[in-house]
Amino acid sequence: MHRKKLNIVPSLLFRTDHNEWFEPVLFRLLESIRESGKLTAAARTNNISYRHAWNLLNRGTDFFGVPLVEMRKGQGTQLSALGEKLLWADQRVKARLEPQIASMASEFNDEIQQILAGAHRVLRIHASHGYAVSLLPDISEQLEINLQFRNPDEALAALQRGDCDMASFHFPTCPALAEKILEHYQHHLEGQDYQLIRLVTRQEGLMMRPELAGSVQSLPDLVATQARFIGRDRHSGSRILLNLLLEREGLGEGDINRMPQEELTHTAVAAFVASGMADVGFGVEAAARQFGLEFIALTSEHYLLLCKKNGLPDDDLADLIRVVQTRAFREQLEQVPGYAPDKPGEVTSFEQLITEDR
Repeated sequence: MHRKKLNIVPSLLFRTDHNEWFEPVLFRLLESIRESGKLTAAARTNNISYRHAWNLLNRGTDFFGVPLVEMRKGQGTQLSALGEKLLWADQRVKARLEPQIASMASEFNDEIQQILAGAHRVLRIHASHGYAVSLLPDISEQLEINLQFRNPDEALAALQRGDCDMASFHFPTCPALAEKILEHYQHHLEGQDYQLIRLVTRQEGLMMRPELAGSVQSLPDLVATQARFIGRDRHSGSRILLNLLLEREGLGEGDINRMPQEELTHTAVAAFVASGMADVGFGVEAAARQFGLEFIALTSEHYLLLCKKNGLPDDDLADLIRVVQTRAFREQLEQVPGYAPDKPGEVTSFEQLITEDR
């Protein structure tokens, strides 16, 4: 099988009013300075000369009228407030666009494979954005996987129409919450004969700036402190789950100091909080750790893959099961905080999972 693939990487391009532009390497340089505290090391990491690094920083200073870094004798180089804000702007753009760009890249690569290898069977998965499912296309060697990121409603609707072969579904390990999730998505599930493939479990909870960890330990604390909360879009599975958790506490969305903005992914929420534009968000532990945030687990869930019974060739289903049972998948999963193997590849049902979790 040909494995020629394209990756799409977003980057900010700042232009001045005189049509001058800042090279994308400026943001990589700022990130390296924050990590190392040394301009020499940052320049070396990005394969540019010390002089070129200085020129990039000076151009930014000349344009904004404020330095991007601060150099103190004996303390190395640190980002200024403006440098931090520019770096977070770049990281927020990448976090927000990551699922859409990954989906576009998957579409392009599918078309490329059709040309390179001729017509062949591709497994089309529509899934809510997750750290585990995103590992599958790169791990799979025998099966070509076209992964498109969609919210649960979109993914299940696509599966019903036949626009994809599998859809993701996250299902709380708490039976009471699981039953409410089934009620919420009943219009997609009723009358359909699905089989469920187990993949992973993951932790969801509050992601917050470290200084709030002592005062926000629960949803009632979140309401009591009125900490600024950045939420997900209304169709996301995590927002639906959060609303169920609030309901269990006798609370509602209106009790939270919710900001008017909404984000589409766990990483985008974490980046928003880490940038200082909000205090708390709700999402998976992996996103919180990625951005150095504190994490308070509130619940866990099964992340499953659904397909129609007899809707996939036996060879494709068998190949997918082999992929999720490989050592490579387990080893990479071990590097993702809050995720754990959940009998990967085992075929189950909603009823069996609820019974098992009681």
